[in-house]
Amino acid sequence: MKLPPLVLPGDTLSRDEIIRYSRHLLISDIGMEGQRRLKNSRVLVIGAGGLGSPVLLYLAAAGIGTIGIVDFDHVDDSNLQRQVIHNITTIGQPKVDSAKATLQRLNAFVTVNTYSEQLGPERAAALFSEYDLILDCTDNFSSRYLINDACIIVDKPYVYGAVFALEGQVSVFWENAPDGAGVNYRDLYPEPPPPELAPSCAVGGILGVICVSIGSVMVTEAIKLLIGIGDSLLGRLLIFDALEMTYRQVFIRKLPVRQSITTLVDNRTLCGKQDNAIDNIGHDPCFITPQQLCDLDKLDVILIDIREKTEWDIVRIPSAIHMPKTPELAQYLMTHFSDGRSLVLYCKDGLRSKALLAELQQLGLKQVKQLQGGVIRWIREIDPSQPIY
Repeated sequence: MKLPPLVLPGDTLSRDEIIRYSRHLLISDIGMEGQRRLKNSRVLVIGAGGLGSPVLLYLAAAGIGTIGIVDFDHVDDSNLQRQVIHNITTIGQPKVDSAKATLQRLNAFVTVNTYSEQLGPERAAALFSEYDLILDCTDNFSSRYLINDACIIVDKPYVYGAVFALEGQVSVFWENAPDGAGVNYRDLYPEPPPPELAPSCAVGGILGVICVSIGSVMVTEAIKLLIGIGDSLLGRLLIFDALEMTYRQVFIRKLPVRQSITTLVDNRTLCGKQDNAIDNIGHDPCFITPQQLCDLDKLDVILIDIREKTEWDIVRIPSAIHMPKTPELAQYLMTHFSDGRSLVLYCKDGLRSKALLAELQQLGLKQVKQLQGGVIRWIREIDPSQPIY
């Protein structure tokens, strides 16, 4: 759908700006006026990771006047396979600082604001109101619902992107778009899926270049919205399959019965995302620490690794049996491992094993525990020589 420009033209371009953006100025749909709109634009990017990296780089290269970056994380070695705005010299730095330094080296005409914080309901609406357009480059459902709801409250459009493994998707959401054409993220996903059915890139992996494929579409949509050209993805979900090298569209319609959004809430509990949730279980008898596992007589316990084979190939706990989680696994364990010995389940961080533990308890199996914090905590506390993924 074609939408009016979000931003008025700004100041006249300087000689140096004309030289820098000359290839834009030659495009009739952009020209001098369109570039002045970009110069006058304020765009907030949530997330400076896999998607945020190419998005931020190309927003700055395009001449967006003010770019805001929200991210509370620090640069880690495992980020560099896809988060191309960072590099080995910035490992350990806040991502917002690393990203800002890169953007400033790329384009001195751009103002960069940083917010080294976890986006929460108490601040989101006020922050969003300072910008013309929001770009959702997050990787979890709790953040996506918060961004969507905050944009509804302050009447801001936003560009949504998501990546996983070898796939990605992009859309534009704007609840109060002109001519009654508005849709929001809850029209696409009314409720979040169960946490165990919504694995992150940290569990399922991501081909780094997929971030560029999706990020470039997100920036294209952002530029179109800011200067008012072309047909936006409002009302359409673009789905990319890298293996088949195909793009397909799904049309998004308003739900007949819709939730009214008037306040912001913390969705982390709803979406199964709570900071250190597994590590804060305390003395729950259904959980066992890595040290307690080491102290057990190995003849009295059966250790079950329910991760995927790709994870098993990276690192495993000695003596573990590999049984990837499937819908039938709980019943299989109930049938074959109810001989009196204790079962100890583990995955990467505890989320998937917690779900399986609940299934087994419902089936009546009592001799079953979960390794607190998963294989990651076991590596940190027992064998730091092993790689963390």
